[in-house]
Amino acid sequence: MRVTGVIQAGGKSTRMGGEPKALLELGGRRIVERVLDAIAPVVDDVLIVTNTPELYGFLGLPMVADVYPDHGSLGGIFTGLRAARGEAAFTVACDMPFLHPEVARLVVERAGEGDVVIPRVGAQLETLHALYAKACLPSIETRLKAGRLKIVGFFEDVRVVEIDEAEVARHRAPDVVFMNVNTPEELARARALAARLG
Repeated sequence: MRVTGVIQAGGKSTRMGGEPKALLELGGRRIVERVLDAIAPVVDDVLIVTNTPELYGFLGLPMVADVYPDHGSLGGIFTGLRAARGEAAFTVACDMPFLHPEVARLVVERAGEGDVVIPRVGAQLETLHALYAKACLPSIETRLKAGRLKIVGFFEDVRVVEIDEAEVARHRAPDVVFMNVNTPEELARARALAARLG
């Protein structure tokens, strides 16, 4: 099955003072470059969902604007999945600097087993490190039109395969893999961690 990697870069970065989180430097590279390096080896192609394409042109990737602007992450997932050249989209956030290719592979290799393939850490489903098949599009769009934007809301309509926390932990601590950088404090923590991880 062909899988397109989708990097979600449509957020407003309000908690970071408006500076695009994806473009912040960490360990000598921009966060979005770290994200791309982690997912590119395990997918067939990559695109970016962004409403500010001028910021990401340097990556040389196809870019698409939100089909449903201001509809949160669910709108971004829909946009990326609809634009994906593959039968499924492996969707990640642009602000996760410690994504790991082998953890991404855990998700991508199970494409076809379900309409959603997603890691679970404790009670938390990692919705922005998950694979969504094209079969999800109608259910997602119904919810977008109704203004029901909780990502897991449409899961009741589709086949969901969960990946256990222990499988993730074999490659890297889940709290590191799925760490987001939303605030200046989190950025400082991530920079210290990047220095430790090398």
